[in-house]
Amino acid sequence: MVHATITPIHTADLVAEGELMPVLAYLVEHPDARVLVDTGLLETHPAAADLDPRVRPLEEWGLDVASVDIVVNTHLHFDHCGGNRMFAGRPVYVQRAELDDARALGPEYTVPQWVDPPDAALDYVPVDGELELLPGVLLVPAPGHTRGSQIVVVETDAGRVVIAGDTAVWSGELDEPTTDGQRLILALDPAEVLLAHQHEPWRP
Repeated sequence: MVHATITPIHTADLVAEGELMPVLAYLVEHPDARVLVDTGLLETHPAAADLDPRVRPLEEWGLDVASVDIVVNTHLHFDHCGGNRMFAGRPVYVQRAELDDARALGPEYTVPQWVDPPDAALDYVPVDGELELLPGVLLVPAPGHTRGSQIVVVETDAGRVVIAGDTAVWSGELDEPTTDGQRLILALDPAEVLLAHQHEPWRP
C-alpha cells in the first residue's frame, strides 16, 4: 500500500448564481513526489469577470511552491491553470487533446497567457490515455466537461480517491451521472471523490 495523502488548497472563490464557489487545487503527498493537481487562480482576468473571482493571496494557500515536484492539470480552463506559471521547470502533465484544444481555441476556451505564459517556459508533458504517474497514482482520461479532461486516481490508506477536476462540478452530478466521465468515476468504486468547486467530498 502506498501511503499517499491529499490536502485541498483553496486558491480563490467564484460567484455563481449569487453564491461563493471555491476554486480548489489538491496536493498529493506521495513517498516519491509531491504532486499538485490543478493550480487554481493567481489573479483576475477580463475573461473571468462574469464569475467575479475573489483571489486569495498566495501566502494563504498553505502551499510551499518550491516543494512541488510535479503538476497535473485536469483540464486547461482558466480556473484550473491560472497558477501554472509558478511551476516553470517542473513537468506539467495534461492530456494531449486538452493541450491541443486550449492552444487552438485560445480565448474562446481559456486564458492563453495562463496556458503558455510569456515570462515562464512550462514543461508540458502531453499524455495520450491512461498513465501511471507514480505507484498508486493514475491519470485517466474522462471526457465530458472538455474533450481532453482527465481525473487523478490515488490509492490511499483510506481507500481509492478520485480528484475529479470538473468532470463532476457538484456532488449531485455523481448521484445522477450524465457523462461518460462521471460514469467512469463511479465505475472506479472510489471511497470518495474530491471536487474542484465544493469543499465536501462526494461519497457513495
